[in-house]
Amino acid sequence: MSVRLVVSKFLPILALYLGVVHSVLAQSGRQLVDIGDRREIFVDHHLLEKLDGVRLALHAPRNEGAVLYFDKPWEGSFSAYCTVIRDGNIFRAYYRGVPMAGKDGNDQEVTCYAESQDGIKWTKPALNIYNVGGSKANNVILAHAAPVTHNFSPFLDKNPNVRADQKYKAVGGTEKSGLVVYVSPDGIHWKKLRDEAVFKKGVFDSQNVAFWSESEGKYVCYFRTWSDGGYKGFRSVSRTTSNDFINWTEPEAMTFGETPFEHLYTQQTSPYFRAPHIYLAIGARFMPNRQVVTNEQAKKMNVNPSYYKDCSDAVLLSSRGGNQYDRTFMESFIRPGIGLVNWVSRSNYPALNVVQTGDSEMSLYVNEEYAQPTAHLTRYSMRLDGFSSLSGQFAGGEVLTKTFTFTGKELEINYATSAAGEIRVEIHDEHGKAIPGFKMEDCQPVIGNEIKRTISWKGNENVANLASRPVKLRIYIKDADLYSIKFN
Repeated sequence: MSVRLVVSKFLPILALYLGVVHSVLAQSGRQLVDIGDRREIFVDHHLLEKLDGVRLALHAPRNEGAVLYFDKPWEGSFSAYCTVIRDGNIFRAYYRGVPMAGKDGNDQEVTCYAESQDGIKWTKPALNIYNVGGSKANNVILAHAAPVTHNFSPFLDKNPNVRADQKYKAVGGTEKSGLVVYVSPDGIHWKKLRDEAVFKKGVFDSQNVAFWSESEGKYVCYFRTWSDGGYKGFRSVSRTTSNDFINWTEPEAMTFGETPFEHLYTQQTSPYFRAPHIYLAIGARFMPNRQVVTNEQAKKMNVNPSYYKDCSDAVLLSSRGGNQYDRTFMESFIRPGIGLVNWVSRSNYPALNVVQTGDSEMSLYVNEEYAQPTAHLTRYSMRLDGFSSLSGQFAGGEVLTKTFTFTGKELEINYATSAAGEIRVEIHDEHGKAIPGFKMEDCQPVIGNEIKRTISWKGNENVANLASRPVKLRIYIKDADLYSIKFN
């Protein structure tokens, strides 16, 4: 009997079996999750059914110091709304330059550019594109384009059908103008895609972000609205989508689950580069009228008199598409640093995007010491996937996942243990019974600290015969952190 005949003979039986499983799960109120070969990071409870002696732990990024000062005459204390993009071996940074505070969208606002080979050491090239202050020897990529330069926010278009001359796209504008679209072949030379705004149903008084969603197969845009409409209530976020970046759907207000509204001055929603089906929003949580710096201290710091009576920090939200944010972590992701210079209004605003800066490291950037002569961008580092983890204490604990299907032949984990700690994995069938050959006692204890490690059971790493079958994982974690899993 040929292989093709055998496969065709058993396909209906497999389809019937999976259909029954799906029906049983639906009747029991459980959802079968299909993770395919996607990486799953633990920033929400999407894959988690039960935690016993294990918690979801948020990890604070490490402050690596200032990397880019806004010290040019056309930049200044009010430089803001930064974006960092990695394109192959080059890192590009974009930010608003404006030397003095003024009305949003005034003609003094320009869009500045810096670049780096490693994401750590940055230079400001003399681009000779715009005449600013009597000279073209500057790093300005957009000028005399108000109000777009107030909050110009670019992205590298990952649409597989993108035109070469539109490899980079950007949105910018205020409520008066709506969102105006620019395109570029190289991220440096930009032109309007069309004269009129492509979207007007928002307030836009912040950094509005857009990107091509690989998982949703369309463009998405997250933009500033307020919870009670107009400029009332809390600074919040809405979302719209598009197939062509010109025509956009009716906006939907983002929801935050059973959590209270907080002022989100920026949200910086973007796909995580190692798991693009998961959008991470590392936003600025704004606390209006929560004053830390006194009038006398502000004078000594030389901070602008209008910008020290509030404070801000960074928070971590996530989304898997649609109009829902997950706020598993209400605590601060990045706290303001030591010193009063970090406790002024509109400081500690994260730049858009997280980028890989080493074999095991990724970085994000934060706008610090706003409205002061020392305003700059600081780099913060993390291990890959290291936003949060499933964390077990010394006594040990267990995680039980929801029922899911996968594709692949091996299970990879990103983890760290103590010298006394370990991680072990058991695979269950859809009924919750351990599958012979994949039981906990068969699993080789995983000890160490690695970005990539393959799980084995009595020397066997192959789980291909379980692919497409509904399974669960029972994971034992002792004095260790599990950052991500992925089937390959």
